Amino acid sequence: MSLELTILGCHSATPRVNAHPTAQYLEINSRHFLIDCGEGTQRQMRKYKVGFSKINHIFISHLHGDHFFGLIGLISTFGILSREKPLHIYGPKGIEKLIRIQLELSKSHVNFEITFHELISKKSELIFEDDKVQVKTIPLNHRVYTNGFLFQEKEKPRNLNIEIIKQYEEIEVCDYNNLKAGKDFVLKNGNTIDNKTLTKEPPKPISYAYCSDTSYKPDIKEVIANSDLLYHESTFLSDKEDLAKKTKHSTAKQAAKIAEASNVKKLILGHYSSRYSDVSLFKKEAEEIFEDVILADAGKKISIG
Repeated sequence: MSLELTILGCHSATPRVNAHPTAQYLEINSRHFLIDCGEGTQRQMRKYKVGFSKINHIFISHLHGDHFFGLIGLISTFGILSREKPLHIYGPKGIEKLIRIQLELSKSHVNFEITFHELISKKSELIFEDDKVQVKTIPLNHRVYTNGFLFQEKEKPRNLNIEIIKQYEEIEVCDYNNLKAGKDFVLKNGNTIDNKTLTKEPPKPISYAYCSDTSYKPDIKEVIANSDLLYHESTFLSDKEDLAKKTKHSTAKQAAKIAEASNVKKLILGHYSSRYSDVSLFKKEAEEIFEDVILADAGKKISIG
C-alpha cells in the first residue's frame, strides 16, 4: 500500500511568473488521479513527468477558473495524442456544459468517450469505487458549490501466518482464501481456531483528504478523521481572518485547527494569496497548533507507505 502526491500548482488565482494555480497528481494503490486542473496544468505535468496516458479520472472541486481553466486544454491535448481510453470527469453541475461548448466552438473533436459525473449533493457521498480505491466527496463552504475529495485505499485481505498454519494438518491451501477473508477454522473434532491465531493484520489502508477553497468548516472532521495526509487551503494568515471570512477562504491557523481536530497525520498548506511574499509564515502559524506541517510547492512530492 502506498501513496505519492505531486503538487503541480498551489497558488491562488492572480497570475505570477513563478506561481501556478491549483492542480495535483495522486498515485494511490496503483491508481492515478488528477485533482483540479488550473491554467497551465498540462505544462506542469510535462515538467514534472506526469504521464498523460495514466490519467483516466479527473476530480474538479469547483468552477472557479484557477481550479479548472486548464481542463479544456488538457482534453484537447488528449485528442491530439490520439487518446482512445474513456475519460471520467467528476465536478459540479454545469461542468459538462462548459466543456462540451468549448469543444464544439473550437472544433476540438476528440475520439474518446468523456463521461461527466456531475455533483449536486451537500452531503458526503461515494463517487468512485473499484477493487483497490474509493473516493468520497467532502462538502465545503465557498462562494460557489465546492467539494473536497477523500481518497481511501480499500482494506486488503489478512496476511496468513504460515508458521502457525503448518501446525494444523487439516488446513489446506484451498482454505487460505477463507482465512484471508477473516473466517475462523473449524477442526474435524469441532474445535474452532480463531482467525487471529492463523493470520496477521494487513497494512492499514492509506487515505488522503483534499480540501480545496473553503471557509473554516469544523464539521468536515467527521469525513476526514484519521486521514494519513490532509491538504487544506490556507489563502490567508490570521492577520486577514476577516477577509478570509468575507471571501470564504481559510487561514493557516484554521487549517491547523482542522488537522488537529481530525487527528490527521500530516497537513499540507497551499493556495497562498499573492499578497504574501514569504510563505514560510504559513508554516510558522500552523505549527503553533499542529506539529507536522508541509508547505505545498510546485514539483514537491509527498510519499506515504
